[in-house]
Amino acid sequence: MINLIETAKNQISKTIEKAIEEAVAAGQLPQVHIDEIVIEIPREKQHGDFATNVAMQITRQARKAPKMIAEALIGNMELGDTFIEKVEVAGPGFINFYMKKDWLYQVISAIEQRGADYGKINIGNGQKVMVEFVSANPTGPMHMGNARGGALGDCLASVLDWAGYDVTREFYINDAGNQIEKFGKSLEARYVQLLKGEDAFSFPEDGYHGEDIKDHMRDFIALEGDKYLDVESEERKKVFVEFALKRNIDKLKSDLKAYGIEYDVWFHESWLYESNEVQETIDYLIQKGYTYEKEDAVWFKASEFGAEKDEVLVRNNGIPTYFAADIAYHRNKFVKRGFERVIDIWGADHHGHVARMKGAMKAIGCDPDKLDIIIMQLVRLLRNGEVARMSKRTGRSVTLSDLLEETSVDAARFFFNMRQSGSHLDFDLDLAVSQSNENPVFYVQYAHARICSIVRLLAEEGINVQPADKIDVSLLVQPEELELLKKLAELPEEIKGAALSMEPSRMTRYVLDLAALFHSFYNACRVKVEDEQLMAARLKLIDCVRIVIKNVLSMLGISAPEKM
Repeated sequence: MINLIETAKNQISKTIEKAIEEAVAAGQLPQVHIDEIVIEIPREKQHGDFATNVAMQITRQARKAPKMIAEALIGNMELGDTFIEKVEVAGPGFINFYMKKDWLYQVISAIEQRGADYGKINIGNGQKVMVEFVSANPTGPMHMGNARGGALGDCLASVLDWAGYDVTREFYINDAGNQIEKFGKSLEARYVQLLKGEDAFSFPEDGYHGEDIKDHMRDFIALEGDKYLDVESEERKKVFVEFALKRNIDKLKSDLKAYGIEYDVWFHESWLYESNEVQETIDYLIQKGYTYEKEDAVWFKASEFGAEKDEVLVRNNGIPTYFAADIAYHRNKFVKRGFERVIDIWGADHHGHVARMKGAMKAIGCDPDKLDIIIMQLVRLLRNGEVARMSKRTGRSVTLSDLLEETSVDAARFFFNMRQSGSHLDFDLDLAVSQSNENPVFYVQYAHARICSIVRLLAEEGINVQPADKIDVSLLVQPEELELLKKLAELPEEIKGAALSMEPSRMTRYVLDLAALFHSFYNACRVKVEDEQLMAARLKLIDCVRIVIKNVLSMLGISAPEKM
């Protein structure tokens, strides 16, 4: 694994540690202890390639002003055979490090060596991680929140995979419990109404009113006619649910596949009842003394585990709640299947569920810190500058499949990952389909296509990309060239940051910045120049940019076209 940023940070850390030892030995500093030397990349270029606030970290121990500590450390630094060119004190005591160009030039051979794997790291060490995302209610079509959750979950899983984790993508199908009962009643009502009129059967107050319920029953009637009119209610509801649920789940699978998402596991809630795991989990909590009975229902003492209030596990009619099944499901993830870490992506309306779920994990003997819950905020769809709530085609609420008819998979996946999951998101449909530099996904893809075009046209003239050991990288001295090299070197560190923060939006920002730096380079530096050595170096540089843009887009499940 090649991570030049990490290598440089380690070299700087060792240089600082040695300087502290020397300063202590010289009596310039007392003995100090520091847990971790924090080294960051400054936002402003004039502050160097790396900076540290170590002088501030040890101010209290050293009993000196940070600036004096920083000066003492710099005075004791041996740069010798390091990649550090110079060191300066800035502001109240920051230490800025400026690196030799040789450090940056290494990235060319690193990208050549790793190719399509450049950027992959191993901070996960094969840790078994599950990312459960979308898990839309199968009683209806997927909405905008599901579309965002799909892009976010799939891209997060890819980032974790690139960071060295053993990742499983899972969809939890809620095909049991109260909502399925409600689904059956809604289907039954529409079946009778379609055959005998609106007044023939009252529609349940809490039923599913969507047009899709009518569509299911129209299709069912076309196949089976009215032969279920005289069949007992429970039996016909079962038949209707089997018919409609399969259609909905098949549609979920086909829509998500069209969206570029392939799940490793489709886990059915009904399996938890068939295997008796829901009852096992309830029994476990009862035996541990974490429940009590009130009003003929079984309650979980959630407030003893950090939740605001206690929760019902088994209703007074003897039917377990959704929460009971959810605890059993997470117990299945950790205990039965042995996942070392579980990441759930939930909609904003599930925020209140977090504390009770974490508490339940503690109650069943699982480490609640190994359950990460990402709460995803709402999406507003904009069309012609106004909020769009209806599909252009159907006039109903916009679904995932409607969205993909209006825009591309590439645009949807990129746009949904442009902001942090906890931020509200405005999805501009007009911008997503525009072929202009204002459209971020077009801007990045165009950078990739432009590089492919340059490489292709030069190859037609017999000028090909050379191996790293055949070019003179030291000719790359222009600011635009050095900025590109530095950004290329940052990819493994960006993947590390995205994996640790569980924010794939870092990757869209990274590739946008890289595309912007390439466009700046293109405007400032010609690739086809008379100096053949410089031309070879620049051609190699942009080919490295091509590889990295393609790697990031591939990680995000977005295409990298060679012509546009």
